[in-house]
Amino acid sequence: MKLKRPYRALLATSALVGSLSLASFTDQGERFFEIAKNLDIYATLFKELNRYYVDEINPNRTIKMSIDAMLKSFDPYTVFYAEDDIEDYMTMTTGKYNGIGIVTGNRSGRITIMAIDEGTPAEKSGLRIGDEIVKVDGIELSKKGIDPGKLIKGQTGTVVKLTVKRYGSNKLEDISVTRDVVKMKNVTYYGMINDEVGYIDLKDFNTTAAKEVRQAFAELKEKGMKKLILDLRENPGGLLNMAVDICNIFLPKDSEIVSTKGKVEEWNKTYSGVKAAVDVDMPISVLTNSRSASAAEIVAGVIQDYDRGVLVGQRSYGKGLVQITRDLPYNTKLKVTTAKYYIPSGRCIQAIDYSHRNPDGSVGKVPDSLMTAFKTVRSGRTVYDGGGILPDIEVEKPIPAVVTQSLSGRLILFDYAIKYHFEHPSIKPAKEFSLSDAEYQDFVKWAATQTFDYTTQAEKDLNELEASAKKERYYDAVAEQLKALRTKLSHNKEADMMKFKDEIKTALEQEIVVHYYLQKGTREQSFAKDPEIQAALKLFGDMNRYNNILKGKK
Repeated sequence: MKLKRPYRALLATSALVGSLSLASFTDQGERFFEIAKNLDIYATLFKELNRYYVDEINPNRTIKMSIDAMLKSFDPYTVFYAEDDIEDYMTMTTGKYNGIGIVTGNRSGRITIMAIDEGTPAEKSGLRIGDEIVKVDGIELSKKGIDPGKLIKGQTGTVVKLTVKRYGSNKLEDISVTRDVVKMKNVTYYGMINDEVGYIDLKDFNTTAAKEVRQAFAELKEKGMKKLILDLRENPGGLLNMAVDICNIFLPKDSEIVSTKGKVEEWNKTYSGVKAAVDVDMPISVLTNSRSASAAEIVAGVIQDYDRGVLVGQRSYGKGLVQITRDLPYNTKLKVTTAKYYIPSGRCIQAIDYSHRNPDGSVGKVPDSLMTAFKTVRSGRTVYDGGGILPDIEVEKPIPAVVTQSLSGRLILFDYAIKYHFEHPSIKPAKEFSLSDAEYQDFVKWAATQTFDYTTQAEKDLNELEASAKKERYYDAVAEQLKALRTKLSHNKEADMMKFKDEIKTALEQEIVVHYYLQKGTREQSFAKDPEIQAALKLFGDMNRYNNILKGKK
């Protein structure tokens, strides 16, 4: 969106306030004067805009835009929370809110339940993934400006009536749900993969993360766990003290875990384990990927630095910065980066350039010249900084075919799972469920009738070649060849769905299972085909290799 000139001026001024001046100030008094001067300019400019600008100015929205523009000149993790955003901020930090436990999405004006959390009022009430919510307490959601989330959330113990339309029926059904405190789990799943290997899926680091991991670990040991897979993939991080406490589960008391260093020296601190470890010997495989960040990287990096376990997967995100929250006037808050953190080997995993990343969020290739070697605490094997934690065993992340991405992104898989759930009241347990070839063929025929399309990379390259040929006036000479090549490269949806059957079938099975068994079922169904989990299981089947990796003898 193109901003009108006064708004551009306002944002430019806010950026000026943020950076103050490109000049450096050697005198502290001069610096304070420049701060006061620029703040005065900013306030006066806004008053003039408010008084004379041709249209009415919304002060809340305009100031929020200017603050956001200013903060963009810093790192991505320094964030301002307006009063309207405080509820979301509290949910993020505490991991709980008052509601019913659903995630909704707007699909062409239809508010649809996209996910349901286990053990929540929504699940207990009989709501299903795929239900269209038509009304909330009699208020039609088709009206403009209606926020379904605000209507559905409310005080614990109160009742909200949802009017829903279910697949396969034109009738509207009223379902009353009693709101409760919905706790967002850090450990979304734990269980035994086989007789010896336990699995803990840790997806967040809010206030109960360490407690949940301890409880899961204890229960799995009672079930006979002798080796552990700790899954930190897709974990964006969270509270620093939770990362410290989780490391302490596997490391002795008083082990140094992480230190922070920033501008305010009195805030610099070294964090060590304060409790007795639960287990310091059990073999551990930690799974990471490009979305394992912050606190997740502390746990992964510390496990690696103490040679306490083997990391499997892809390079982590590369966020080695610490934020604190400062209260501002009128119930607003500022989350501000105050320090970098360093793990026991001495390395900081902060990406050297956090502003330019790959589309999937990964750091990408870091030149050797920009990486510094460090030594692990126990065996002295070499590890590196430079952005993220490099796993000991790298597992290439498969890139889904374009047709698979389109089927998922256009929610074709989601819609078919709703249809399948309607036609099949029950299925086998998640670990045993799979689609037959005949069922997959039925899906292919149905999907071919749906509205979705895509352009393969080969087709994109051909389009660029054709455009270049026309620009350089060679097109007439190669027109026939290009036409023939286009015919060969043009995709066919049904043919592609058969060509990439294995990966599409796996994705579809995952989508179907969640409609019956929610998050738990999705995880259990994935065990047999998850490349990182399979790599960890293979490693545990060769303990000589496991031990050699920890000794630096790959």
